[in-house]
Amino acid sequence: MSSTKHGRHVLTDWRPEDPQFWQARGKAVASKNLWISVPNLLLAFSIWMVWSMVVAKLKLVGFAFTTEQLFWLTALPALSGATLRIFYSFLVPILGGRLWTTVSTLSLLIPAIGIGLAVQNPQTPYWVFVALALGCGLGGGNFASSMSNISFFFPKAEKGNALGINAGIGNLGVSVMQFLVPLVIAMGAFAPVVGAPQIAVEKGVESQIWLQNAGFVWVPFIVAGAIAAWVGMNDISSARASFSEQAVVFKRMHNWVMCYLYLGTFGSFIGFSAAFPLLMKTLFPDVNSLQFAFLGPLVGAVSRAMTGWVSDKWGGQHVTHWVFLSLAAGVLAVLYSVGATGADPSFGLFFASFMWLFFWTGVGNASTFQMIPAIMRSDMPRLMPWADAPTRLKSAEMESAAIVGFSSAIAAYGGFFIPLAFGDSLKATGGPETALLFFFGFYISCVALNWAFYARKSSLLHATQQPA
Repeated sequence: MSSTKHGRHVLTDWRPEDPQFWQARGKAVASKNLWISVPNLLLAFSIWMVWSMVVAKLKLVGFAFTTEQLFWLTALPALSGATLRIFYSFLVPILGGRLWTTVSTLSLLIPAIGIGLAVQNPQTPYWVFVALALGCGLGGGNFASSMSNISFFFPKAEKGNALGINAGIGNLGVSVMQFLVPLVIAMGAFAPVVGAPQIAVEKGVESQIWLQNAGFVWVPFIVAGAIAAWVGMNDISSARASFSEQAVVFKRMHNWVMCYLYLGTFGSFIGFSAAFPLLMKTLFPDVNSLQFAFLGPLVGAVSRAMTGWVSDKWGGQHVTHWVFLSLAAGVLAVLYSVGATGADPSFGLFFASFMWLFFWTGVGNASTFQMIPAIMRSDMPRLMPWADAPTRLKSAEMESAAIVGFSSAIAAYGGFFIPLAFGDSLKATGGPETALLFFFGFYISCVALNWAFYARKSSLLHATQQPA
């Protein structure tokens, strides 16, 4: 996007670290872009995870899919979303945040309309649902570009909180979707537009549902969000960079370390969000658990949005240490709740344990993203000893944005592997214990890695980011 065309949307003078500039102009512009970005990201997450609710209803309306096939459908959006994030994470500095937010939001119409059409016919072949599940990954890809874009707007003192709000309320799209879909599929108010109802049979009781509403309900909001992005957002001219300039992050050791840690936080959040409804329904079939499914992603999204300031104040590396210890403890509680230790299975403890897990994934999502710009600012004197302070700061900002996007891409694969791990564990042993033990070991490895690189006293961040 050139500065001559649509020039009023291009910010040629952008100095968020200058206190006078920030108070006089910068804060208002950054806040405007943030609050347009937030609902667009919320819609992206809603579309990305919509299968987590749709698949739980497919058998009820006559689709003859196995439990393993259904778990695959919950996993595939994360697979495609994670892969798209790899590319999306580099697009904002190339195309501009305003244009790409508009285009990527409009792309959500493809899976939304496709789902609405496909679920109306029980004869729709499985491969169509596989294609649509992969298409939902368009929503997953948006996160990388959205976070990369917002990271350019805010000063370092407010970056953790801004990214936490953008990601946290964006993550809330999973909960909004899981709350809204059961309501809209029970409504026939729009039947003349969206089509005839299906007959759902559950425990011998018949009822009418409009499963297509799970896709169609998002269409007007997607259009409105795209228009808002095109009309109201800005591009930052100094944030422009080619792919080759950004690709330097592949040589940065800290990029790969943070990918691993963020896989443990966001990968857990999105993986548990995808698997939680079907896992509850499978393990506790006598409980009407789907009505509670939205609470897990809600807890995770709110904790992410509300705790970014904690990492800004105390240091993300210290918060992350306690996050992974808490996640490991939560997995042990889930193991106990499903009877792995010989106790009777307890839905109440199972549900509470997952709420604990969702809460700490949200805290960890905020803390790890706060760490990335702090790490790159701290490491730039070593990486660029010949450069002056402004040059180092600009490079740190560019590389931080690229790492934020790329690490979110790698972490999103957790949304693929976690449902698949639960499905394979259930198929092989009849229970989720094998998958849970693997998760426990992974969280312990994250504790060790974070301590070795960032949390111990002699680490890179200790000297440059003391608690306030």
